[in-house]
Amino acid sequence: MWFSDGKAASGADMNLYLVHHGVAVGPEVDPRRPLSAAGLANVERLASQAAARGAKPAVVWHSGKLRAKQTAEAYWRACNALAEFSATRDLQPDDPPQWMRDRLIGESRDLLIAGHFPYLPRLLGTLLTGDPSRAEKFPIHGVVALTSEDGTSWTELWRLDEKNEGVA
Repeated sequence: MWFSDGKAASGADMNLYLVHHGVAVGPEVDPRRPLSAAGLANVERLASQAAARGAKPAVVWHSGKLRAKQTAEAYWRACNALAEFSATRDLQPDDPPQWMRDRLIGESRDLLIAGHFPYLPRLLGTLLTGDPSRAEKFPIHGVVALTSEDGTSWTELWRLDEKNEGVA
């Protein structure tokens, strides 16, 4: 059972889904770098799997870059089309992960972030270890689900990679 705020009826933990955008076309094909047909198909498969694992974010954020926006839209449609959806600051490839870590403290809504490398491995490392200089292994074009009681201490729940394979 889910409440309208994206929370599971059984707990008060906040869930965070970090999503690396799908495969994009090269800048020589389109300088806006939209997802390729294969990239979009893979993102849609992973979004469906994330939804099947219970991902239901109340908020979906993306970096504003087209490939991240298209990826976020696929997850938004598959996981919770009633979620708040927007581009937000602090998600560019070279942004310091501490900025987003600080924004997450005290956040109570389940949240999905669609972004880029090298940012996502650094954000994951910051959340799991507290060390902003430590990047964690992150599935290319995949998703990592985390949970926290208060936004200060995070635990990994599951991950999916671009081959559509789940890792517990």
